[in-house]
Amino acid sequence: QTVLQGIILLPLRAVFIAFILLLAWLFASIATFRHPGKGSVPLKGWRRQMIKTSLSCLTRTLFFIMGFQVKVKGKIASLLEAPIFVAAPHSSFFDAIISALTGMPSVVSRAENLSTPVFGTILSSLQPVSVSRQDPDSRKNTVTEITKRALSRGQWPQVI
Repeated sequence: QTVLQGIILLPLRAVFIAFILLLAWLFASIATFRHPGKGSVPLKGWRRQMIKTSLSCLTRTLFFIMGFQVKVKGKIASLLEAPIFVAAPHSSFFDAIISALTGMPSVVSRAENLSTPVFGTILSSLQPVSVSRQDPDSRKNTVTEITKRALSRGQWPQVI
């Protein structure tokens, strides 16, 4: 019975996951198409709302298809209450669950991740703070950018 379920469920889940990732890529591409600034100017209006609702919904659906069911206890802090979220150790795909539940905030990510084919477009739509491991001033620049976004009084999304 387990083998039969694996034979049926695995391909179905793979197809649904690929479909959801392509949908997420499409929404991210539309929201960032011809956006001035490419990360130096926050997404506003319909672009930000599109990212927030579509990617959050698609990410939750993706994790549901993979077999995860997450329930939030308590109230998620608003942008003005907490401009910065801290998630540790942020070394796995569980960060995506936190991002989906908190409305797709900006993330701190390696600069190399932005050049990954499908995921790079999705990641850049979240307006990440990119960290370059080759640049010796990257840590200082990252702290400066996070501080700038945290003190922007709601212009930038929350940073995780």
